[in-house]
Amino acid sequence: MPAPDAQKQAISIKVPAKDPKKPDDGGKPLDKKEEQPQDEKATKGKEKGKREKKVGEPEELSEEDRLLKEGLELAVTRSSDTDPEIQKAAIAHLSREIRSATTSMTSVPKPLKFLRPHYAALVAAYDGCAPGDNRRALADVLSIMAMTTAAPGARDSLRYKLAGNVKELGQWGHEFLRTLAGQIGEEYSARITGEAPAGGEGEAKPEDEEPDVSDLMVLVDEIVPFHLQHNAEAEAVDLLVEVQRLPKLLELPFVDDKNYERVCLYLLRMADYMSDPDDLASMLEVAHRLYRLRGRYVEALRVALRLDRQDEIAELFAECEDGAVRKQMALLLGRHRSSYTHPEDDAINELVGNAALSDHFLALARDLDVMEAKTPEDIYKSHLADSAGFSRRRDAGAPQVDSARANLASTFVNAFVNAGYGQDSLITPEGNSWLYKNKDHGMLSAAASIGMVLLWNVEEGLTQIDKFLYSGEDHIRAGAALAVGIVSSGVRNESDPALALLGEHAEGANAAMRVAAACGLGIAYAGARRTDVMELLVPLVANTDTADMAEVGLAALSLGLVFAGTCDEEVGSALAQRLMESTDTELDQGMARFVSLGLGLLFLNKQEKADAVLEVVKTIAHPIGRFTEVVLESCAYAATGNVLRVQKMLHLCAEHLDEKADYQAAAVLGIALIAMGEDVGTDMALRAFDHLLHYGGLPIRRAVPLALALMHVGNPDYGVVDQLSRLTHDADTEVAQNAIMALGLIAAGTNNSRVAQLLRQLSEFYSREAGPLFVTRIAQGLNHLGKGLMTLHPFHSDRLVLSPVALGGLLAVVFACLDAKNTILDKHHYILYFLACAMQPRMLMAVDEDVKPLSVTVRVGQAVETVGQAGRPKTITGFQTHTTPVLLGVRDRAELATNEYMALGGVLEGVVVLRRNPDADAAAAAAEGST
Repeated sequence: MPAPDAQKQAISIKVPAKDPKKPDDGGKPLDKKEEQPQDEKATKGKEKGKREKKVGEPEELSEEDRLLKEGLELAVTRSSDTDPEIQKAAIAHLSREIRSATTSMTSVPKPLKFLRPHYAALVAAYDGCAPGDNRRALADVLSIMAMTTAAPGARDSLRYKLAGNVKELGQWGHEFLRTLAGQIGEEYSARITGEAPAGGEGEAKPEDEEPDVSDLMVLVDEIVPFHLQHNAEAEAVDLLVEVQRLPKLLELPFVDDKNYERVCLYLLRMADYMSDPDDLASMLEVAHRLYRLRGRYVEALRVALRLDRQDEIAELFAECEDGAVRKQMALLLGRHRSSYTHPEDDAINELVGNAALSDHFLALARDLDVMEAKTPEDIYKSHLADSAGFSRRRDAGAPQVDSARANLASTFVNAFVNAGYGQDSLITPEGNSWLYKNKDHGMLSAAASIGMVLLWNVEEGLTQIDKFLYSGEDHIRAGAALAVGIVSSGVRNESDPALALLGEHAEGANAAMRVAAACGLGIAYAGARRTDVMELLVPLVANTDTADMAEVGLAALSLGLVFAGTCDEEVGSALAQRLMESTDTELDQGMARFVSLGLGLLFLNKQEKADAVLEVVKTIAHPIGRFTEVVLESCAYAATGNVLRVQKMLHLCAEHLDEKADYQAAAVLGIALIAMGEDVGTDMALRAFDHLLHYGGLPIRRAVPLALALMHVGNPDYGVVDQLSRLTHDADTEVAQNAIMALGLIAAGTNNSRVAQLLRQLSEFYSREAGPLFVTRIAQGLNHLGKGLMTLHPFHSDRLVLSPVALGGLLAVVFACLDAKNTILDKHHYILYFLACAMQPRMLMAVDEDVKPLSVTVRVGQAVETVGQAGRPKTITGFQTHTTPVLLGVRDRAELATNEYMALGGVLEGVVVLRRNPDADAAAAAAEGST
């Protein structure tokens, strides 16, 4: 035990020298500075306790803060002094203190906190100050004080800044510039709409007089360069958008090689949220120009495709002198199914015409070792239905209900699974016995499936198809004509074999041949914008000799595909005229809807350009007029995310009607069409569909599964699969059938095991019902599309660009499903082959500058949104490293794993041209020399 003296000494160190509770020197408590605390932590706790007890009392200041506060208060007093020099010094002191505290602002700086009670005094001093430098300097101080002190919505910061010094705004800090930019946007909007200017001074301008915003532009010209130089590109763009001066970006020297990519990425992503078509076009136009100025022609081409500017495509090819980059541009146009033709370069035209697409796809298949032909039974896996020694099938041991329909289903499954491989086990072997296992119209689809198996391989395909064109059976000849169109889908050939072979049949006497030729021309020349094809199809649409609308409807659909998104007047007037002149008997037929769809495809993604035709369509008295109106508006605003149009479609769905309302089904599809391709809109639409399923009428409920499929094509999202799985057992057969078809569309080309298992269970459940079983088989074929190497997704280039041709092919099948009983389940099942327009290999294949395959290492992972993020953020997450060629999912993104090569296209998707990286070669040479 320590000695008593030592113990006393230890205690005296831990406590204050005097008891703070006892009065001393006139009864005053000791100042806390005189205390000697046990430790720093204890002091903080004690001080916190004091603060809690004395909420109403002023906070005690440190010596430094007290001096600052006294200095500021003195400066406030002197700012209204009559001596200009004293006034100048006082204002200078205020400015200096505020500037030093606001350059980096994480909380309200102390000078602004101390000056808040004196804001009114400074305003009075400003009002009494004579015009001149002092008044301007005091306006600067008030401008920044108003940021934390002025009433909300008063725009005082802007008002005082306009009266002060409008140069060197950066010295006041980022936070002030953000506040100022926000108030500039509000003030600009107020002046344009005729409201009172900032602070309520002055009067609104008359409507016919252009408002003067030159004073605001002076501030904008100061703020935007500051943001661009300080990595705040998004804020610079936002301000320019607010004041409608976005093209200024093209003139500023501060958009340089370091930040133009961030600026362009922000512009492209922000464009999705622009409701006004002019604002949208302006954003894309500026991004396009920035890419061109930097020599990034492939990225500029993507934006030109988004804008659908055919003339700019030609300009880009004329500007670009790099042969390898031109090849990459041509491959991109081929993926988009563009109609562009280079006037001189045949090699470019071959790439745009997808001449090598079949070779690239087969190279991918060989690399992944999936060349062996699959049979329908390999897909059905019926043996998995029997387990534990007994059969769970409800028709165990019973004969097949409809063998012809089962064979027809196997025809389609075989066509989808072996598409593009050039060989299968049913159709291509000699003898053609499979054709005769189908009857009548089934033969048409069976013969047409040859074109699907030989997809994109025009030369070999036409050789094998040719013999069927001379068959004695009309349906086989018609199927062969359709096969000619399918095999040529997306592939351009100098000799134009599809036009030569199908042209004569389109004008022939045989009705089946005319219909098949019309469909074949539509599939072969989708997106081609060819007038010679139009001359063949328009007479079929105008034909009034027959009351059968199948020929008219499918010819109209083909016209819409060929001229998708062109707003062609001649085609538009022909289709609108046919709708107006048709009898009620004709319009009552389900196939008449395809005339409406053809008209819609003509104005795909063209927004207000469809208004004139909309007015014409409103004059049609038949219910199909309302249906056409909804379809036309849906297509015109497809993939725009326009909230007002989605609300309009929801209002249509909210109407409770007694009679059959087909237009409500079209409105449901319209919601999906408008919202697709934009994540926020898609999520909101999903919630809306939940409500429609609960409260909507039968036509609405039947369309909801198809709408869900449209928004998730090739992307089997777990939640959507779950919802569709519940709907596959719906009490209404058509809802169930559409849900089954939707499962096939969302899993198309993914080999998704969960969907495959669901479809196998459904094939057992519906084994006695011919219709649902047929649709289940089709869905199974779609799930294994191209043995898992193809996709139907209509977007490409990192989901930036929508292919109108692919969307048109999908819509043809989706609209057929709205009336499946009279189309796919009747004699018009060949409409399913319109999916050939949307089929593409879901691959990443690297090629060298001579378009020869390369094997390079790439990382493939989930795409991450990087827009507006600081620094160089990671663009993918959860990646795996592969060697090309590799498969890509809808939401996958790839990047090169090494710097040995550099991509000429920016986005690693499809066929990508790579060039050896000179920096990597130089580094390797230097390393070799040093060793």
